[in-house]
Amino acid sequence: MTFKVFLQYALPHRFLSRLVYWGTRWTFAPWKNWLISAIVRNYAVDMAEAAQPDPLAYQHFNAFFTRKLKPGARQADADPAALLSPADGRISQAGAIVDGRIFQAKGQDYSAAELLGDAAAAAPYRNGRFATVYLSPRDYHRVHMPLTGTLKETVHVPGRIFSVAPFAVEAIPRLFARNERLVCHFEGEHGPFAVVMVGAILVSSVATVWDGLVIPPYAPSIRRKSFAGQHITLQRFAEMARFNMGSTVILLLPAGMAELDALQPQQPVRVGQRLGRLVRTN
Repeated sequence: MTFKVFLQYALPHRFLSRLVYWGTRWTFAPWKNWLISAIVRNYAVDMAEAAQPDPLAYQHFNAFFTRKLKPGARQADADPAALLSPADGRISQAGAIVDGRIFQAKGQDYSAAELLGDAAAAAPYRNGRFATVYLSPRDYHRVHMPLTGTLKETVHVPGRIFSVAPFAVEAIPRLFARNERLVCHFEGEHGPFAVVMVGAILVSSVATVWDGLVIPPYAPSIRRKSFAGQHITLQRFAEMARFNMGSTVILLLPAGMAELDALQPQQPVRVGQRLGRLVRTN
């Protein structure tokens, strides 16, 4: 075990994440300007595509981190049958779910039931498809709909808040099924699908367009919220949520719904880019 991996187990995850949560909302100009400038410089953030291109004009760091883009900065693939990337970032892994197991990294996998916090909810995905997108600090941090879907339920699953950087994904068993996360279940014209927002150390805050800030507070136990009968339908490519700081999005599709393109680990993707193509309808 490397020292970096050891720290992932030893550090007080939630305490540090709470500190970062408040620190990224501090409006003290010297602090927020220094922090924003450091990220823009060290990660080569492209501010030209932001609706507000001046990084020092943001009220605080989190406002910069969750910045809107200019109209047209992202476009949905023109094919209405295209499965869209829900986030900017890089493909961590993508492919087939085999007997309910999802590939994490070399030598590591986890179950869909663990990820979703519910064996019954995982059943449709037993031999389906998945795509895991990792967001780095330089990326646009709003998450969009891969398909049109009606929100059925959210499940806030408690857990650790390990880093989701590649070194941790390769070293920590079942990492995505152990981190705090928000599971969003949708029903579309092609069947059910799930979008999972996975928290990470220092960056574990999640907000949705229908409920506002969801994490924190952190969950002491699994929390379910039904949206049945509320008719919350989000269109393909519409914004659905955001990370207040960055992390990982995992998309789950049932067997037979779609075929993924030949996506490779570390391949860069952007919101609206085609990840595959739908092959069936109900």
